[in-house]
Amino acid sequence: MSTSSSGGGNVLHLNSRSFKEILKSESRPVLVDFWAEWCAPCRLLSPIFERLAEKYSDKVVFAKVNVDDCPDIAEEYGIMAIPTLILFTSGVEVERIVGLVPEKRIESLIKKYLT
Repeated sequence: MSTSSSGGGNVLHLNSRSFKEILKSESRPVLVDFWAEWCAPCRLLSPIFERLAEKYSDKVVFAKVNVDDCPDIAEEYGIMAIPTLILFTSGVEVERIVGLVPEKRIESLIKKYLT
């Protein structure tokens, strides 16, 4: 697992093992961006994801999973298109957004699960 902090926010870069560990151990909601390097919409989403991570990192865990590096996770969660964002609470998927969407939509999703 590695951490990127461009833009000041913290985004975890997960592999198959660290993905499962984070979902089991984290009490905060976990927002995961399933992406790939060759995906143009994924590259457009990245700065949005970083901005939101900077804004909400104290309340939400932001993580990325490269579907090319972790095809097992992509298959387990039925990732058929990227980018796909999945929000987990207590290790369970509660929301999913497929495709490039406006920042406000992602932020609304985050706010919905903040308590």
